[in-house]
Amino acid sequence: MLYFKRPAVFLSLAVLLSLLTACADSPVAKKLEESLAADSKLKDNPTVGATNVSDKRQTQQPDAKSQLPEGFPQEIPIYPSANLEKFIPASSADSKVSTRWLSFDPSNVIASFYSKQFQNNNWKILQQPPKGQSGVFEAQRNDLELKVSIQPKSVTSAATNQPQTATELLIEYQSEATKKAQATPGSSDDTKLSQPGEPEIINPAAQQEESTQPNPQRKNNNVVTTNGPQEFSDVKQAPPQLQKYIRDLGKLGVLSLESTATKDNSSAKNIQFQPNKTITRGEYARWLVAADNAMYSNNPNKQIRLASKDVQPSFQDVSSKHRHFPAIQGLAEAGIIPSSLSGDSTAVFFDPDKPLTREMLIAWKVPLDNRQQDLPNANINAVKESWGFQDAAKIDSKALRAILADRQNGDKSNIERVFGYTKLFQPKKHVTRAEAAAALWYFGSENEGISAADALKLTSAPKE
Repeated sequence: MLYFKRPAVFLSLAVLLSLLTACADSPVAKKLEESLAADSKLKDNPTVGATNVSDKRQTQQPDAKSQLPEGFPQEIPIYPSANLEKFIPASSADSKVSTRWLSFDPSNVIASFYSKQFQNNNWKILQQPPKGQSGVFEAQRNDLELKVSIQPKSVTSAATNQPQTATELLIEYQSEATKKAQATPGSSDDTKLSQPGEPEIINPAAQQEESTQPNPQRKNNNVVTTNGPQEFSDVKQAPPQLQKYIRDLGKLGVLSLESTATKDNSSAKNIQFQPNKTITRGEYARWLVAADNAMYSNNPNKQIRLASKDVQPSFQDVSSKHRHFPAIQGLAEAGIIPSSLSGDSTAVFFDPDKPLTREMLIAWKVPLDNRQQDLPNANINAVKESWGFQDAAKIDSKALRAILADRQNGDKSNIERVFGYTKLFQPKKHVTRAEAAAALWYFGSENEGISAADALKLTSAPKE
């Protein structure tokens, strides 16, 4: 059947071609020619209508090189799928420049990448981890000294609110150029630098250690640093249930802070506490140590020892010159907060300038309440059953034990004192200064403890 149809098809094509040739200038022929012509869009862009896989990957995975801060040495290898999280410029006290990166690739894969990069690009490797393992690389090339720390880290997925494993990289470098720059007045020490994805500016000049000697107030453009008894002018801005806690702790002098005083009167009695302002992790660490030591002023055995500046720092972003170092390092050495000293290899950074969350507030406070016993084993179901929290699954695993133990303190529970009755814990929500003060007002269990009010009575009692 097909054999007989083929001549007819060829005959039709022949007739069509002859018509086009004979009537090339006719309107019908021109329309027919245009309909058969190739699409001009395809001619100009052959990829239209097709998926460009490489372009799609580029939009999904940002180029790591494009995130580099100005002046970053081009010879330093950057892992392609790592995202820049923090940039700490060199300071007058330390000529090292630090960058922190996060990748969701396995740590051993990233370590293998750096091992090959150093070997293939004329780097002198001074130190490297065992093959196939994460760890620390130290390398040198010309006058450039480089240190790359690669460690696994647990992070919470924004999509699922579940913990997942990532890899954190700390890249530190210094050269003769950076050393000379820090020796020159007007260097980058006083410069504010912002980086993509990092809303909080790291200013090393602001991180210098404050004097540890008693100093009622230090004025600087209406900024007052207070130590000793404090009376705050804005306590009534706090929720009514929390105002007493602020006043008592203020009288104890444990809420040392930098606040804006009134322009006309910058005395200690007119300092603004800013109760509804978010408190940072570093500031809370300092309050926590100060409150604990004030409560047990007559019992030194229960006090937290402040760390000496000569101690090796436990966290790479809290040097011995940091204003909160004595308290943060002291808590780490006491085993109150996770660190390498307590066996947590992922706790490389403390992030002192980040906001304190509810789950961290409890995780750091409860160990100082339950001094005589270990925290109970806990899981999400146990916390959900004891507290009835509908969002218990969102709580970080490191905080579960403390939150369960806090429930066992009954009426002296930190969570109830700070947040009142609630079925939503909101573990990632930022903590205010007023809420932090409420947590620090009482130390101990339901049956045995001490409040700020009790401590004030002890300080005012006549000495024999």
